[in-house]
This record gives sequence, structure tokens and C-alpha cells, in this order.
Amino acid sequence: MEFFNGWFILFAAFVLDFIFGDPQFAHHPIRYMGKAIEMLEPHFRTWAAARQLPLHTSLMIVGGLFAGSLIFAVWGLTFLAVTAAGALHPACKICVEILLVYFCISARCLQDSAMDVYHSLAENDLPEAKRKVSFIVGRETANLSEAGVTRAAVETVAENLVDGVISPLFFAAIGGAPLAMAYKMVNTLDSMIGYKNEKYEYFGKVAARIDDGANFIPARLSVPLISLAAQVLSGRGIRAFKTAVKQGAHHASPNSGYAEAAFAGTLGVKLGGPNYYHGKLVSKPYIGTQFGETKPEHIRKACDLMMLSSFFCLLLFALIN
Repeated sequence: MEFFNGWFILFAAFVLDFIFGDPQFAHHPIRYMGKAIEMLEPHFRTWAAARQLPLHTSLMIVGGLFAGSLIFAVWGLTFLAVTAAGALHPACKICVEILLVYFCISARCLQDSAMDVYHSLAENDLPEAKRKVSFIVGRETANLSEAGVTRAAVETVAENLVDGVISPLFFAAIGGAPLAMAYKMVNTLDSMIGYKNEKYEYFGKVAARIDDGANFIPARLSVPLISLAAQVLSGRGIRAFKTAVKQGAHHASPNSGYAEAAFAGTLGVKLGGPNYYHGKLVSKPYIGTQFGETKPEHIRKACDLMMLSSFFCLLLFALIN
């Protein structure tokens, strides 16, 4: 992208998300990505079963082809759409890129969802808070305490700062809307088939590894951005940075722990720990072990930290683009 186009597209897309949030309509591109995964998965699984290879090997190979095909298809279709818009008029190309990058960012939606949980807790309505947090986390929420609900909300704000803001902006900055949309397909594949369970352990393995690789740099870039935001908001930037460096790798995911540890250091709370997923207890290490339990007020502070970190991320990519 040219210099002016690059920073302007990122800035405009971010502002649209800040004002309107994630648009909820049937023709959202991310919904089509999900539908494509649901529609094509059975066909690829049938192909895997027909291969003369051990089933787990066949599932992993075909699952990789499945993921790669969808990611490349999204990149190609977006590239064609942007190119066609540019053939009409340069301004049309810019508008299309702004709209597509906007679809990839979800800072406002993340804040609104987390704050819905906060408001329910503030009204002492724990059952409603459990119901609302279940929309934004993968763990089982029925038996969570108030601290458990709060911890879940704070963790998802931290983790999705990377998935929903930093990574999309990172890929938009280096490859425009086509690469940003391709990243969203990577992220959508991981959220739908990147599970370590009987159904997806092999078929979704490559998709999960691609997601790990895509988020590797953005996850680590989140640490100085969160630390800067922490210093501005609470003067705890150094503590956020030190906690992320020391405990960022204490997570089952190679990426998620860094943002969570920086949030833990900023807020002075303990995150992580064991939780139930699909009826199975998954033991995860704690992050921020030296800190105390989360409280409802930490959700609001986490949202403030996420939004300011997102703004600093925008400034960084806009300046270097």
C-alpha cells in the first residue's frame, strides 16, 4: 500500500470499529468463512477416509490442505475484490479496503461484551453474568464463582486484544485487506477446528499450528504496547512488562500467555488456572501467581487497558506503514 493509503485505511477502519463496533448482519464476511468451513469439512473428511494411509496421518494431511485452501481462497477473493474496486476508481479501492479491514477488527465488540458481564456483576446478578460470559469464552461457566466469571472476562479481553486487534492490524499493515482477511480465516479455522479433542486432534492440527505462527509476532508485540498503556493508566508499565517476560510462557498456548501476563501485572491479579472444557477438566498454570483474585472492577480496567493498547497499536502501524 502507498504511504497515505496505508495509514489512512488503518485509521479509518479503527475509527469505524470504535464508533459502530462489529456489524451484526447476515452477510458479514466472517460468517461466510464459518459457513465455508462447515460446508466443506465433511467433503475433506470423506477424502481423508479414502486415502490409503493411517487414518490419523490422512486426517492431518487433508486437514492441512483444507486449512490452506480456505486461507488462500480468502486471500485471493479479497485481492480480486480490491483490484476490481481499484479498476473502477482509486477512491473506491480505498473504501473497500477500509470496510474489509474494519470487518477484521473487534475492539469495540470485545469491550461491549466484557462490560455486559461487568454490569451484571455490579447488579449482583451472578447467573446472568455467567450466561453473558459464556458467549465470549470456551470454558464451562455454570459452576464459576464471581471471581471465576471475572477472571474469565479479563482473560478473554487480554487474549482477544491480540486476535481481534493487534494481529488484524499487523497483517493489514504489511499486506492490506487481503492479508488481514486471510488472517481472519486462520483465526476462524482455529476457533472452529483447532481443538485437541477426539474429533479435531489430527484434522485441526495444522490449522492450530498456522494460527500459532500467525500470532507469534503480534502476541509478543502486545507486551510493550500493553506496558505502555499500563504506564499511562496506572504507572504499572514496568510491572506489566516484567510479569509478561517472566510468566508469558506459562500457558498452554505459545501466544496467549504474553498478553494475559501483561494484564495480570497491570491489574495485580492472578489469571489462568484449571477450568472445565466440554466436560473435561483442563489443568492450566496460573499467571500472576504473586497477585490476588480478580474482582468485577478489574473487568472495566481491563477494557480500558485493551482500548488504549489498541490505540497505541494503531499509531505504531500507521506511523511505520
